[in-house]
Amino acid sequence: MISMTASGETSREKRLAAIGTAVFAVAPATAAGLVPWLLTRWKVKRPVPGGLPAQCAGVVLIGAGAAVITSSFVRFAVEGLGTPAPFAPTKHLVVGGWYRYVRNPIYVALAASITGQGLLLGQPKLFALAAVDAVPVAAFVVFHEEPTLERTFGPEYEIYRANVPRWLPRLTPWRDGSAVPL
Repeated sequence: MISMTASGETSREKRLAAIGTAVFAVAPATAAGLVPWLLTRWKVKRPVPGGLPAQCAGVVLIGAGAAVITSSFVRFAVEGLGTPAPFAPTKHLVVGGWYRYVRNPIYVALAASITGQGLLLGQPKLFALAAVDAVPVAAFVVFHEEPTLERTFGPEYEIYRANVPRWLPRLTPWRDGSAVPL
């Protein structure tokens, strides 16, 4: 017997969304983990420019980035019933959690995490990586992701886009009443 939720999704659909989202997590892990490691081997450049305050800021950015990425991925599976991957998109527009503050929390958090590693390790090449990574990400968002969301979700996405900024987070959460609480 297949169980259905109040909104009609099956537990099987939710499991598949969770599995797909977990598998797709390899992409940000590569961008924010493997690539910085390949560039730096996570060696601390001594002395670290900015000293201990810079390193503490780096730890905060890394931790915040990881938390935002993790919770945003969970949102895709639970609220969106899909994945962040373009080839396995969500059935529902994701507007809860960090998506109430900024439309692209995963991309912003990836940049924060890479920048945080640069501060922690005193490795300026990681600041360059964050900047270089931003170019294809911004192009993807503007030329593919946003038009696709507009076609898929129509007025719902237009209202969301009008109220939540693309890159710089709002100071207060946007509340439209349709987000799934977690």
